[in-house]
Amino acid sequence: MKVTYPVIFTEVDTNILIEVPDLEVLTEANEEGAEKASFADAIMMARDAIGISCIEAEDKGESIAKSSSLHDINVSKGTFAEAGEGIVSLVDVDLDAYRRKLDNKTVRRNVTLPNWLNQEAEEAGVNVSKILQEALMQQLNVVR
Repeated sequence: MKVTYPVIFTEVDTNILIEVPDLEVLTEANEEGAEKASFADAIMMARDAIGISCIEAEDKGESIAKSSSLHDINVSKGTFAEAGEGIVSLVDVDLDAYRRKLDNKTVRRNVTLPNWLNQEAEEAGVNVSKILQEALMQQLNVVR
């Protein structure tokens, strides 16, 4: 499922403060070693905040907050309104792809192979788990 939320970005000094009003989420972008945070980094941080918030709600069996219209967001009432001038932009997240990105735990599966094939794989030093993962991703047409 894909979601899109309006996000308020406020530049303050070298940081960009980020608010997702519909999810009551605050975060910030600040690139280490850079003179100033970039909007590309701020959008990435907003996506992370939205993705984590929505996935946590799903996992708790709660409904995901509805997205406001871009025009319903009043920047002057944002949390960081007094810190500087804010701008509003829409940020989208593919929650299915985001969940795959976050879910790195491994699951043990038993696989049955003919003995001769297993011996060949062992002699060749082949990582059977890795090949199985790659084959499944190709078969299912998914990417990590």
